[in-house]
Amino acid sequence: MADFHQNGVITTLHNLNQRSLSSMEDELREFSKTKPMTLVLPCLYSELEGDALPIIVKELSKVNYLSEIVIGLDRANEEQYRDAINFFKPLNQNHKILWNEGSRLQSIDAQLDKEGLAPQELGKGRNVWYCLGYVMANKTAKAVALHDCDIITYDRSLLARLIYPVANPTFNYAFCKGYYARAANGKMHGRVSRLLVTPLVQALTKTVGHHDYLQYIDSFRYPLAGEFSFQANVIKDIRLPSDWGLEIGVLSELNRNYSNNRLCQVDIADSYDHKHQDLSLQNDEQGLSKMSIDISKSLFRKLATNGVVFNSETFRSIKATYYRVALDFVETYYNDAKMNGLSLDIHTEEKAIEMFAQNIITAGNSFLEHPMEQPFMPSWNRVVSAKADILEALRTAVSKDMAEYA
Repeated sequence: MADFHQNGVITTLHNLNQRSLSSMEDELREFSKTKPMTLVLPCLYSELEGDALPIIVKELSKVNYLSEIVIGLDRANEEQYRDAINFFKPLNQNHKILWNEGSRLQSIDAQLDKEGLAPQELGKGRNVWYCLGYVMANKTAKAVALHDCDIITYDRSLLARLIYPVANPTFNYAFCKGYYARAANGKMHGRVSRLLVTPLVQALTKTVGHHDYLQYIDSFRYPLAGEFSFQANVIKDIRLPSDWGLEIGVLSELNRNYSNNRLCQVDIADSYDHKHQDLSLQNDEQGLSKMSIDISKSLFRKLATNGVVFNSETFRSIKATYYRVALDFVETYYNDAKMNGLSLDIHTEEKAIEMFAQNIITAGNSFLEHPMEQPFMPSWNRVVSAKADILEALRTAVSKDMAEYA
């Protein structure tokens, strides 16, 4: 049984294992009568051929409180798009697939590019951005959930717990972040969160001083979770990062737009496992190495917008402080893993820390050398103000693609 302790500056909603899934789903069905709910699934075509997504589709086919599922499909040719339409047919809900490589959506992207509004980097951030644009265009959702498509341990209780805090009309939350223990198959996972984000936030507090933003980030039990939910009106103002800093960037945007009492986090799974990224020790343009650089820059940028001044000496101090704090955490995690019958390789943990420490310097240098870098995609409010008909064009393009290739 989980604890009920509240710490940090946002509300934590625990899983106390006292409520059945059927009871929660019954309540969600009642909520859906006045508060339609949409699920967003950003995916790669390759995930249709994996082990996780078939399970996710099977589980979602049993869900009867969703009004719509919006699927963003990346890296798919025409034949693969047809396959995707068939793959998702078992879903009982109204569902739409955004074929991001299709000519219609590419045309919309080109129109936005002429205005300097199109996402400039391929990846999950761009996929999510277009999916949220479609949700906004469709004008049906009042509550929206988003989760990844590589969750091997998926069952539909994850979705129910994730969307409940923003679907319940008596709650006042605008945004909810999912969290879970990253332990599966006898191992402790979540290296970037455990070995980079948590010790880096503590190191930043030691070097630049107490900051409300750092306390806010440190309040999230798993800040890099790809699962979150929100009120649909959040979409119009939020600016999404296009790089690996997506999850931290979303939290930063919510921190800017909403007071802490409008935000919460919820325990959504007893067991969670998904596709693991390579550490990429020799290539900082891939895997966890690139992720660590993008996340570090995201934290630095946010602090800079709040008046923190950085220079080369600052980043050297941050690196040194981070390294000591992170190494101390290794013993903590080892003991925790050992007590729970999990394995944890101290040598591998410390190799990751050494790489993350170097990447903090890399991220800092990049931050100093490119002070005008624009990592965020524009808000949909800005897009609509420049291209008033773009949402209708997006909705029409998706419908025509599905009608033509079904």
